[in-house]
Amino acid sequence: MGELVLQEAVENKIYLIRGHKVMLDKDLAMLYQIPTKVLIQAVKRSLKRFPCDFMLILTGQEVTILRSQIVTSRWGGRRYMPYAFTEQGVAMLSSVLNSERAIQVNIAIMRAFVKLRQILATHKELAEKLNELEGKLDKHDEDILVIFEAIRQLMEPPPAKARVITGFKPT
Repeated sequence: MGELVLQEAVENKIYLIRGHKVMLDKDLAMLYQIPTKVLIQAVKRSLKRFPCDFMLILTGQEVTILRSQIVTSRWGGRRYMPYAFTEQGVAMLSSVLNSERAIQVNIAIMRAFVKLRQILATHKELAEKLNELEGKLDKHDEDILVIFEAIRQLMEPPPAKARVITGFKPT
């Protein structure tokens, strides 16, 4: 699998669950080219390496939501809830799965997570700049309204003054 293809495959397998960017066990197993069962067994043998901020076990509701996002009809008859690994959890997998393929895949995954962080930072900066511009426009709108009001006042004819005629006596 070429590096570019691997990179794209990884980027498409990152999900946001419980506020964490994660990858699912079945997707990781596919990338590592091992059965999901083997990946989970390796994780369970080294469970101390995977604290709750490295690995999540999904709930039934989360699986249902993911299923609708991924547009699949079933998960292949699993008997347990899927595991989701954060970036740190994926890095820890490289020490549990000691193979050349695991090293290559982990490098691609780490690069994908870094790229995602850069994209999010760029979007955040862009959003801040847009908010700043919007504030300036609001200020300019107020200034323009004041100018229009002044122009309207200048365009109005002066009020007619009552003329007083002298030397005229009413009869």
